[in-house]
Amino acid sequence: MQEMIKSIINKLDIPSITYTDVRFTNTDNQKVYFEKGILKHFGSDFDSKALGIRILKDGCWGFAGTTIFSESSIENTIKRAISNATLGSNFRKKPALFKPLQPVVKSYHFTPKEDPFAMDDEEKIAYHQNIATKLVGNEKIIFSYVYTEFYRQYKIFANTQGTFVDSTVYDTMPMMYVLASNGKEAMCRTYPGHMNGRRGGFEIVRNIEMEKHTAIIIEEAIKLLDAPRITEEKADLIIGGGHLALQLHESVGHATEADRILGKEISYAGKTFIKPNMIGDFKYGSKLVNIYSDSTNPNGMGYHIVDDEGTPGTTVDIIRDGILLDQQNSQESAAILGLQPSSNMLASLADDIPLIRMTNFCLTPDKGNLKQLIASTENGYYIDYTKSWSIDDNRNNFQFTTEIGWKIENGELKHIVKEPTYFGITPEFWAACDGICGEEEWELHGTFHCGKGEPGQAMHLSHGVAPARFKNIICNVKA
Repeated sequence: MQEMIKSIINKLDIPSITYTDVRFTNTDNQKVYFEKGILKHFGSDFDSKALGIRILKDGCWGFAGTTIFSESSIENTIKRAISNATLGSNFRKKPALFKPLQPVVKSYHFTPKEDPFAMDDEEKIAYHQNIATKLVGNEKIIFSYVYTEFYRQYKIFANTQGTFVDSTVYDTMPMMYVLASNGKEAMCRTYPGHMNGRRGGFEIVRNIEMEKHTAIIIEEAIKLLDAPRITEEKADLIIGGGHLALQLHESVGHATEADRILGKEISYAGKTFIKPNMIGDFKYGSKLVNIYSDSTNPNGMGYHIVDDEGTPGTTVDIIRDGILLDQQNSQESAAILGLQPSSNMLASLADDIPLIRMTNFCLTPDKGNLKQLIASTENGYYIDYTKSWSIDDNRNNFQFTTEIGWKIENGELKHIVKEPTYFGITPEFWAACDGICGEEEWELHGTFHCGKGEPGQAMHLSHGVAPARFKNIICNVKA
């Protein structure tokens, strides 16, 4: 396969073409799913191979992909990429700019502690069967499931500037869920929550200790049936890491993708309230809020040596001391906005066109632990575990609901509350942040399912966060 890619690069390294990159991916997926204690699905999709060719010609990008590896198919893919660029150049007002990059020749192959694809299938099924069995039996639990998705991808990236990189990664996403009912309403609890993807193999499943938490989520789901809701119009909220990762994702991560500023995501996933002239001095949050894009941390699912246009992985301050400084961008959008490329151009599979995507998008920790943050809160709520959310297409006006919360009185956790819901405007919300826990509470949370693009792509990425407190947040629609 490497020789085939080098051959394609050689064919397209010609004067009439400004730049070419070629990508190959071979992807494996496996999922085990139990519902109400019964195995409902165990399936695998191995050796899903794809090829993508992207060129810059006459100031326009042209892309084509294929999953067929015959000589004629590859030749046709080359011709389609050239044709797409040639035709597209007739509609461009300004040529795409692409900064020459130093070549990178390197390999990276992640080795999980337990390779799920090398394990015996019966062992994986039995492990989940044990957990699934513990989720049933209580008459108030009317539905339950437990599942894990395993993922492995080998990728090659090469370009006409001399870069040749190959890599292998493993990602795992485990989760369990229970739904309790008293005949009047139903309440759910999940674990470890919806931002449950991690870089690694079967050790991820063991590390989160689902079996240990089965009794906890069953008890909490049942207690939620009779728990009160928040009645205050506004309250101080401490948001746990699992849910805060989604808040960061939706109201900062997507908002600071540069293609949205340039109008390239309006028809599907929305735009952004950010304008180019806001970069450098707009107050996005309080002085405690420091947010960065980091594709250099190998513990996160956003790690890479180079992105899918050859920009080396890097760390970029998006927000520093509350001020918006930068964007997640591509070579082209960086040139338009007067920024440096941030290594955020990625595609899910080789036959997908690269888009600006989050990598490891993180909130910098401050100091102290969760217990101390709660102790310093006179009156408020600690909330976690995402239930539902909505945000407008400007990434500005939002509503989030979590599964569970705990009332805080005089620095102590008291009774639980059901479906804590809060509302906000993005910069006002982040400006209300007055406490972030320290490194001991900071953790990478992730997803397999960040959707973007038409046709749609689902990206794996991570968010590093620690629990944080937000003052005087609207938590009742009466406000």
